[in-house]
Amino acid sequence: MQEIERKYLVKSEHYKEIAYTSYKIIQAYLNSHPKRTTRIRTKGEQAFITVKGKSSADGTSRFEWEKEIEYSEAKELLKFCEPGKIEKTRFLVKNKSHTIEVDEFYGNNSGLILAEIELNSADENINLPEWLGKEVTGKPEYYNSALTKNPYKDW
Repeated sequence: MQEIERKYLVKSEHYKEIAYTSYKIIQAYLNSHPKRTTRIRTKGEQAFITVKGKSSADGTSRFEWEKEIEYSEAKELLKFCEPGKIEKTRFLVKNKSHTIEVDEFYGNNSGLILAEIELNSADENINLPEWLGKEVTGKPEYYNSALTKNPYKDW
């Protein structure tokens, strides 16, 4: 239940041409405390509740627990979430043995495009495609929970 990932800005839309699927995500937070967040997410017609712990010092890993819930339950729970929500389309791109998740944000975070790569270990070597830009792993302003409070449009 340990999530290990690296996060990057995206500098071109090439990912759209090579993505093997995409889907819409809407999410909000029942709790967005930096030491523990509780998120409600709809992903297409699926829904999930997720609890995440505090990030490691370098931002690459943290505890994550996720459980699928009924879509109707998620729609009701979203009504009780803190102000602010994340709206995005996620594109999945194969990159050798990894899948890159590219999030194109909408609403108050329109214009922001981030990519995440989940790893087996924090020091794992990865082959980065040329369309990835600056690494932003561990930068709290890029956490989805932070983007609900300080959206990209306000930067």
